[in-house]
Amino acid sequence: MSPEITPAYVTTPIYYPNDIPHLGTAYPTLAADILARWYRLCGRETFFLTGTDEHGKKIQNAALRRGCSPKRLVDDLSEAFKTSFENLHAGYDRFIRTTDDDHSRVVQELLRRVYDNGDFYEGIYEGLYCVECEAYYGVGDLLDGCCPLHLKPPEVLKEACYYFRLSKYREWLLHYYREHPGFVLPISRNNEVVSFVEGGLDDLCISRSTFSWGIRLPFDERHVTYVWFDALINYITGISFLDEPATFNKFWPSATHIVGKDILRFHAVIWPAMLKSVGIAPPRRIFAHGFWTINGRKFSKSLGDVINPDYLIGRYGLDPLRYYMFRAFPFGADGDFSEINLVERNNSELAKGLGNLLQRTTSMISKYCHGVIPGLGSPDEMDDELPRAAASFVSEICLAFDDLAFSKVLDAIWEFIRRLNIYLNARKPWELAGSDDQALLEKTLAHAAEGLRFLTTSVTPFMPGSGKEMAARLGFDEVPKTASLVWGGTLAGAQVREGEPLFRMLELPEPSSAEF
Repeated sequence: MSPEITPAYVTTPIYYPNDIPHLGTAYPTLAADILARWYRLCGRETFFLTGTDEHGKKIQNAALRRGCSPKRLVDDLSEAFKTSFENLHAGYDRFIRTTDDDHSRVVQELLRRVYDNGDFYEGIYEGLYCVECEAYYGVGDLLDGCCPLHLKPPEVLKEACYYFRLSKYREWLLHYYREHPGFVLPISRNNEVVSFVEGGLDDLCISRSTFSWGIRLPFDERHVTYVWFDALINYITGISFLDEPATFNKFWPSATHIVGKDILRFHAVIWPAMLKSVGIAPPRRIFAHGFWTINGRKFSKSLGDVINPDYLIGRYGLDPLRYYMFRAFPFGADGDFSEINLVERNNSELAKGLGNLLQRTTSMISKYCHGVIPGLGSPDEMDDELPRAAASFVSEICLAFDDLAFSKVLDAIWEFIRRLNIYLNARKPWELAGSDDQALLEKTLAHAAEGLRFLTTSVTPFMPGSGKEMAARLGFDEVPKTASLVWGGTLAGAQVREGEPLFRMLELPEPSSAEF
């Protein structure tokens, strides 16, 4: 099966619903949405999974603070995540919750298989544990005695538990990384993972016996499953591992996990070892993105320095926000959030760039061609540059999308917009309208409209509302699929539709009004 028609599976991390979602949770969700929308435009059957991680001591403690049961807490807050993602137009196929019945069944089945394989053993855990991370730390990992991410002292724990023989899989993991160089991306993250595993692996504590909020071990009900041995399994539950094996087998080979760099080791070390223990192949790849920061620190609900996406959507609009988050810096790198930069990019690139190109092209077609897009006519040397540029543009963005190099996609989009503007400014159709050369006028506007057709498809994953509107203004019922992106007269005879500017000019708020 060729890559173009192979089914695609895209996942986000599942999020702790111990408080309201913020822009840091929106970031990987939108990245997955962008990739899934692109795959669908490419004609690939695509499954997009997101959800919430609802077990563990962190959730139990949050429920105690609120005076409610853990289940009541996660029921309420999972709805907040769903609402937030709907406001972001994240078109997921399933919102999984680790309290879902099918997930509990899958977790217990995998626990049985690992146990039967001899990869669990009983022991005592004594050490440092950060509840916020749901992770164990050594003394050398701490920053001034605190968790380096949450800046809180870890708890000292001593309890009976079961261990997973992670150390058993060290050599297999190193071999797998060598044989699958694209398994962990970006490559700098792969190097970090390899170095970590080369340094040696300790066996992993996978159960807890001092609290009750979790999935019970099927072979010892005194214990509940440690959060990562529960949470990671959501990726196979979500595509019906037990209930619909054909669905699982269709999507799993193409799985792309999008995660934050802070949880990469869990995904790139523990997860493939778990899967190896039960005889399941690892996912196709794991992409670790960087952190959004504000004032130089990672977004963190526990630190209180979050940015409310609903505030930004209300003030600036959804598509400018979605655009900015993947234009500001390369996906995979760290970057600092800037409201000023969001406004500047919207005004210079969206309002004055893409929006103006669409507005003036459709306006001139309406004014000079009775609103009907003309045919491309007989191309001359200037016209011939555009099909070549368009073909190169499509090739470039296809490669960049598959590499999750979203900023490269947007760079290519802006280069193509620049070429179209150069073409229009050289031809000056507004002057041709006053001449006798109607054929040249019509050909010029037809080429500009054809270029906008390519742009409509390419911007839609980032800005789905704007892409749909662009398609409508060019006379399409839906956004063109990538298979149609071959230069030709497919728009000839279509009726354009004029409208308000696609993007409005934005103003910065007063500093005191920002709801961060």
